[in-house]
Amino acid sequence: MNIGAKGKMGENMVARFLRKNGCTLIKRNFQTRFGEIDMIAETQEYILFVEVKIREEDTVVPIEEVVDARKRKRMLLAAERFLTLYHTELCPRFDVALVTAQPGEDGSETYRLRYIKNAF
Repeated sequence: MNIGAKGKMGENMVARFLRKNGCTLIKRNFQTRFGEIDMIAETQEYILFVEVKIREEDTVVPIEEVVDARKRKRMLLAAERFLTLYHTELCPRFDVALVTAQPGEDGSETYRLRYIKNAF
């Protein structure tokens, strides 16, 4: 599966997870001049800004380290822009969804989701 297809599949997996857990998906791939937020969702008390990361299981850099200080700053600025455009009384929360691809012996891949609430 190519990188774009894996990314789309990973985002769809996270969207299903969010809906299953009572969230309403508001926007996907919200882009500003500051950066992009992969998903924006809401619960009764939070507006969630979610970064989705997809990696192979044997990636050298731990997936948690991919959302570095620069990426967090860009997400914060993009979230601030979103909140300026779409007023809400909900508290913002920044989550990270980690999707790991595990190759099977038959050439297929299995995906595992690890969702980190309030990641930063």
